[in-house]
Amino acid sequence: MKKYRFQVFIFWLLFTSGVISIYGVFYLASIGYFGEMPDFRQLENPKTNFASEIISSDNKVLGKYYFNDNRTPIEYEDINPETINALIAIEDERFYSHPGIDLKATLRAIVFLNQRGGASTITQQLARQLFVGVRSRNIFQAITQKIKEWVIAVRLEKQYTKEEILTMYLNIYDFGYYGDGIKSASNIYFSKEPIDLKVEESAMLIGMLQNSSLYDPIRRPEITKNRRNLVLMQMSKNNYITKKEEDSLRTLPLTLDYTPQSHRQGLATYFRSYLRGFMKDWTSKNFKNDSTKYNLYVDGLKIYTTINSKMQKYAEESVEEHMINLQKEFFIQNDTLSTAPFLDLEEEEEETIMKRAMRRSERWRKSKLSGMTNEEIEESFNKAIDMTVFSWNGDVDTIMSPIDSIRYYKHFLRAGMMSMNPKNGHVMAWVGGINYRHFQYDHVMLSKRQIGSTFKPFLYATAIDQLKLSPCDMLPDLIHCIEPYKYGNPEPWCPTNSSDKYGGMRTLSNALANSKNTISAQLIDKVGPKPVADLARNLGVSSNIPNVPAIALGTPDLSVYEMVGAYGAFANKGIYVEPVMVTKIEDKNGTIIYQSKPNTKDVISEESSYVTLKLLEGVTKFGSGARLRHNIAEDERNHVYNNVVTGYPYEFKNDIAGKTGTTQNQSDGWFIGMVPNLVTGVWVGGEDRSIHFKEIAYGQGATMSLPIWGLFMNKCYADEELNVSKDPFPEPEVLNIELDCSKVITPEIENEENDVKDLLGIG
Repeated sequence: MKKYRFQVFIFWLLFTSGVISIYGVFYLASIGYFGEMPDFRQLENPKTNFASEIISSDNKVLGKYYFNDNRTPIEYEDINPETINALIAIEDERFYSHPGIDLKATLRAIVFLNQRGGASTITQQLARQLFVGVRSRNIFQAITQKIKEWVIAVRLEKQYTKEEILTMYLNIYDFGYYGDGIKSASNIYFSKEPIDLKVEESAMLIGMLQNSSLYDPIRRPEITKNRRNLVLMQMSKNNYITKKEEDSLRTLPLTLDYTPQSHRQGLATYFRSYLRGFMKDWTSKNFKNDSTKYNLYVDGLKIYTTINSKMQKYAEESVEEHMINLQKEFFIQNDTLSTAPFLDLEEEEEETIMKRAMRRSERWRKSKLSGMTNEEIEESFNKAIDMTVFSWNGDVDTIMSPIDSIRYYKHFLRAGMMSMNPKNGHVMAWVGGINYRHFQYDHVMLSKRQIGSTFKPFLYATAIDQLKLSPCDMLPDLIHCIEPYKYGNPEPWCPTNSSDKYGGMRTLSNALANSKNTISAQLIDKVGPKPVADLARNLGVSSNIPNVPAIALGTPDLSVYEMVGAYGAFANKGIYVEPVMVTKIEDKNGTIIYQSKPNTKDVISEESSYVTLKLLEGVTKFGSGARLRHNIAEDERNHVYNNVVTGYPYEFKNDIAGKTGTTQNQSDGWFIGMVPNLVTGVWVGGEDRSIHFKEIAYGQGATMSLPIWGLFMNKCYADEELNVSKDPFPEPEVLNIELDCSKVITPEIENEENDVKDLLGIG
């Protein structure tokens, strides 16, 4: 024995030294010798960027704000148990029994040089994601990183429950395509919440954990499916599913419902862009408890909006459906026009518009930043390059010079649409354009265009409120001149009717229904332009409205947002409610940090607002909006003409108050329609006012904008869950103004039915 004593001593010395060395290595790692280690507070609150969510009024996620991490944390209870089972089956079979390090798997990896599966537990993988980072290619650094993983994994196991570790891991992993975390990935790949995933869907997502770039279901569906089936096999092996279930599920295709969540795609893109500005302003003025500002892109805020996801979808569908037809006709009419899409422009004016557009482009900005001179940039705009351009049939890859692409894009008519509940000001739908990716300018809030006859209800409401006029009061349909300098004009102002027809007497109801400018001139002469402008301002219009008689014909430039908000007061008993887009904001812990408060103002009497509504009902019964009540789609003309000019077969039977608007040269077409609990405004026009239809049949508001309103309302009425009213507007308890015009109509008044036929071109 004595001769082996030395060998025994050496063995124990080496063994003890090894144990001490291993302990020492782990100790040195724990105190940060191999690099910074997370302290207790960091383990308690691991730093993770969370995207802020935009939530609709019907609790759907409209989109998110994030820089690089589209991550929304969820709780363990919100994850489908099958997802958890799949994760454990493929990644860490002994997860519930080890303390963060799986010694058996580690020894196996060492003995077989990692050829029979890795040794990293879910906890180790979480440690690497949170605190260690990408594995280094340097062997020494890789070893030290592994040691740090082991130490942090043990600490995590002491700090958190097994369920919390699983939840943190699934919340943090990047599944690709901005799918940061299981919630985002479920939404993007399957348009579902994590709790609603099927077994095979859970298996696919969990299979991607090994390498989401390699197992990409969009680009590499076959190998992703094979990986999914491996997960299913492991689930069967661990008795989470039966062998029969495995065999059945393996045959299923991936069946993706891919819904990208980039800033330029998805639902309500223009609204989300507006909301970003709203939140930027809010976060600059509001602070956390530690006096730091909220960060929209990393703090995981929940922004609860008034947008209804269904109405928003119907609004976007309606805009697209009509604009495709309208654009088709616009292309046909401009096919042989050498200056297309511009009309009635001199060569110098056209050149000015094109140069202005070129200098406002993103290409010009980037070229300028790169140091190019103006001459070099202009030259580059004339060189053909590869590009992808918008079309209503989908994006098109083509070769085109940048200056030609500017002209090409100017051919496309634009649209803006907003829908609001007049009772509480909640904005239910917001469509700022035809395609946010290619046309990012918002035509709801930012764009201000001449509003034409949609301004006339402010004039009529002022006259009713001040003079107690009735819709049945009559005025002569004759040219009326306002004398020079009476309201500041140096010249007499004598507006004419668009039809250039005159004669007889007209009730106010008939005059508004048919947009008779002669009657508007007489009314503004009676009340003066200032009270009309003041009424519009009190109804929330912040844009400039000059105190001149011409405003009676709608010369001011206003936004869809302003017009819908102002019209809402007529449907709300004369009370203006400022439009509301955000109801509340919560931080990532669910604490309410903002709550909206309604901003209301009594503007006109309930009686006057109701009488104005009755006037506007006449527009949709006997005037330019009457096509909403007729099924004239079987006209003898071609299909495109039917849909664009005469409209679609709406056949509305309920009371609708509304007003069309058409500006000079048919540059802008408007329609604003109201039912008791929904006010919706639509504008359609070209990017520049020189872009318009030649004929009023195509360029009027009843053709360009009214069809979008009709399509939208038909969709809303078909969805009973939305509860859009078909009831009459409630009559005030006190009503002293006469509304029954049958008592005062005389033979001199033009036949209203014939007026309708003249306007529609079907007489």
